[in-house]
Amino acid sequence: MRRVPGRTDHVVVVGAGLSGLACALHLLGAGRRVTVVERDGGPGGRAGRVRLGGYQVDTGPTVLTMPHLADEAFAAVGDSLHRRVELTALHPAYRACFADGSSLDVHTDGETMEAEVRRFAGPTEAAGYRRLRQWLERLYRAQMRRFIDTNFDSPFQLLHPDLARLAALGGFGRLDGRIGRFLSDDRLRRVFSFQALYAGVAPARALAAYAVIAYMDTVVGVWFPKGGMHAIPRAMADAAADAGADLRWAAEVSTLERSAGRVRAVRLASGERIPCDAVVLTCELPTAYRLLGREPRRPAPLRHSPSAVILHAGTDRTWPHLAHHTISFGAAWERTFQELTRTGELMSDPSLLITRPTTHDPGLAPPGGHLHYVLAPCPNTTVGPAASAWRDLGPRYRDRLVAELERRGLEGFGDGVREELLVTPLDWTAQGHAAGSPFSVSHTFAQTGPFRPRNLVRGVENVVLAGCGTTPGVGVPTVLVSGKLAAARLTGGTGRHAVRARACPTAVPASATPTPAGADDPS
Repeated sequence: MRRVPGRTDHVVVVGAGLSGLACALHLLGAGRRVTVVERDGGPGGRAGRVRLGGYQVDTGPTVLTMPHLADEAFAAVGDSLHRRVELTALHPAYRACFADGSSLDVHTDGETMEAEVRRFAGPTEAAGYRRLRQWLERLYRAQMRRFIDTNFDSPFQLLHPDLARLAALGGFGRLDGRIGRFLSDDRLRRVFSFQALYAGVAPARALAAYAVIAYMDTVVGVWFPKGGMHAIPRAMADAAADAGADLRWAAEVSTLERSAGRVRAVRLASGERIPCDAVVLTCELPTAYRLLGREPRRPAPLRHSPSAVILHAGTDRTWPHLAHHTISFGAAWERTFQELTRTGELMSDPSLLITRPTTHDPGLAPPGGHLHYVLAPCPNTTVGPAASAWRDLGPRYRDRLVAELERRGLEGFGDGVREELLVTPLDWTAQGHAAGSPFSVSHTFAQTGPFRPRNLVRGVENVVLAGCGTTPGVGVPTVLVSGKLAAARLTGGTGRHAVRARACPTAVPASATPTPAGADDPS
């Protein structure tokens, strides 16, 4: 593995999102001096927090999987995620509701889920689920070490026995076709393939290898951190500060001072100059390339994932059929993906993710209140309406969403809203997200693994990239890994074993799985 040459004693990490904080913790554990600069007033990045009256709203991801990857970062400084954040294992992980009125609870325990599938679709589908689960486990083992948790310097690194194993498992076929080998019920197939949207690709076009995301959700499990998802980056920032990091809030980077092929200092918009030996940029790719003064040449322009409209609603009521996470599928499926990725139309029959964090933390709302986060995928601004079009389109689409929610059983949703925040591609664009998408560069084959924008930058030998635009990609687990991989470029090693935790009696092994809290909670 290539590493940054020369001194790396003092590293400036630009951005205090999950990748930047993970990188900072791994660097601190390896003995580096770390300064974190963040343009916002506190940590989080995409995993931010806003207050709407008495409601505390997570502005970014709401689904936490693979928490041991966050714990690896804490363990690097002799700390523990589970000491700082109370995690609840969600049972079910999701509730899937379908247009025909049926519903399915998605459990991560194999026997419980097999029984649920048998109830839902019969014994043949239950047996197919058991085979699918075994395939997902083998797929994960073939991928994680070699293709996800690794720094790529060349496509030739793919030439490894694990590549043959992945091919033998059908990882280079199409996702929907491979899931169809195990399950014939169309509703079940959706439950195990909708995750392709996280990678920015329709299931009919996604590589079967991306079923590994379904493994993370439906086999390993889904957790909820008390205080909401923002509790994770806040705890990471606290751990970094306790380990000696210098955290600078409301500190926007204006320029990088360079000489002889290296960045010598980071200059803030305030005029302050921070000398350094190396820099990790976790900002959006366009911002990172602007600071570097160059964009790597690629044979084809980068393609971005679909975007999303999110309605954050603080309500005075809730609906008992909702779980913590509920996926409300429309009747349409293939047409929906055509609209999102090709024709650029808003979903005519949307599938929605509805998250109710007050299910497990009522303190996020005032007494008697509830929080609902409604995510509707939409085309990005390259394929669909321009960012500016959302000034007028946004309020109209909000009303369409509310009407659709009420049609699907959330009667009185509109009347129950007391505080709300609507986020559209216009807002994502204003935050600097290319193509108006918070999901960054899509995971087509040509933008995956060694073909994704690399975390080393040609022409500047002491700058490393981290975040969802680079290796390994989009999603909370992979962004945490990207921070670790960036740190490994500065400290040496090969990703998983690049950084070792300081000896400390409170450290938890990186592979430890948190004890489920509230495991008997029905939703």
